Amino acid sequence: MPYWRLSSYYFFYFASLGALIPYWGLYLKSLDFSAQQIGELMAVVMATKIISPNIWGWIADHTGKRMAIVRLGSLLSILCFAAVFVNQTYFWLMAAMLLFSFFWNATLPQFEATTLHHLGDAQHRYSSIRLWGSVGFIIAVAILGWALQTTDIAWLPWVIVVLFGFIWLSALVVPEKSAGHLALDHESLSAVLKRPEVRSLLLACFLMQAGHGTYYTFYSIYMEGHGYSRTVIGQLWALGVAAEVGLFLVMHRLVPRFGLIPLLKASFIIAAVRWMMIASWPGELYLMLIAQILHAATFGIYHATAIALIYKYFPGMHQGKGQALYSSLSFGAGGAIGALYSGYIWERVGSSEAFIIAAIVSVMGWYILMKNKAVID
Repeated sequence: MPYWRLSSYYFFYFASLGALIPYWGLYLKSLDFSAQQIGELMAVVMATKIISPNIWGWIADHTGKRMAIVRLGSLLSILCFAAVFVNQTYFWLMAAMLLFSFFWNATLPQFEATTLHHLGDAQHRYSSIRLWGSVGFIIAVAILGWALQTTDIAWLPWVIVVLFGFIWLSALVVPEKSAGHLALDHESLSAVLKRPEVRSLLLACFLMQAGHGTYYTFYSIYMEGHGYSRTVIGQLWALGVAAEVGLFLVMHRLVPRFGLIPLLKASFIIAAVRWMMIASWPGELYLMLIAQILHAATFGIYHATAIALIYKYFPGMHQGKGQALYSSLSFGAGGAIGALYSGYIWERVGSSEAFIIAAIVSVMGWYILMKNKAVID
């Protein structure tokens, strides 16, 4: 198994997220866009995950050329993102973000399937590879938080496009044969989707990411509005992902002890607590530190358990489609809806209320998992 080649892709992919997610909203704010417009521009990045991973997932499952798709998508995302240097008007940026994210969002689900294919029966080792993505995120968000305190945020797009370049280069060193064509399973995709545990899992994942949409889009703006410097904001982001890394290191012990579903259910309740803390006590630094540490559960436990269940529920040739559906319905549709509603609530009601709604949405996801007894390990 090419451990370091797989890990390097995760490192640079999530390093780019460490530049894009925490700071792109601040960059858009520097261009004098309103909260509603920022929400819409961030939503389009997530919304392309609804369509893009499914199109490329279908192609990958029928050709077996997953890494070819990853390489092509990585290269085209660089070229499309470069359009942001041409113009900074709302509709131009909307078009640029739409095009770049269509290709960028196609790559990770196929790389996830590649990684799981490498692991085979040793899926518990997934977190030891994926944690390097978290390390990349931490390094990027911490360095940029410090740099942007004294440097013009206009440099941010240049940093992002360089990181995209490293994603493409790292994809070149993962061999195509590692993502070989998977055997066709006897159960049809429609039959898999009719299973109640599959529907409940996908709906719950949608709600979890709808709750996170407020955090990913407005957390930096929210904290800056409460007097935190960009250096401190970057450190808070880094703390959350550092906690996630710690979780990934012990996840292989937690799953055999507690089971996938109980851990997944717990992550939803912890998410609701986290959003209420941010909504209620943003000025209390020690509580914000605790809230960020809870990222270990609201993303780390959630993602590790969800992706393992997707791998289990979508066997054989459906692997690419399963990962694509998970990405499109949760990080795509869920994240887009979260970004949109939080932008509208931010403008019309208030910033704290947007996080309260996120907490309610997280509880709804927990309820769906609790209600459906068919969702079992």
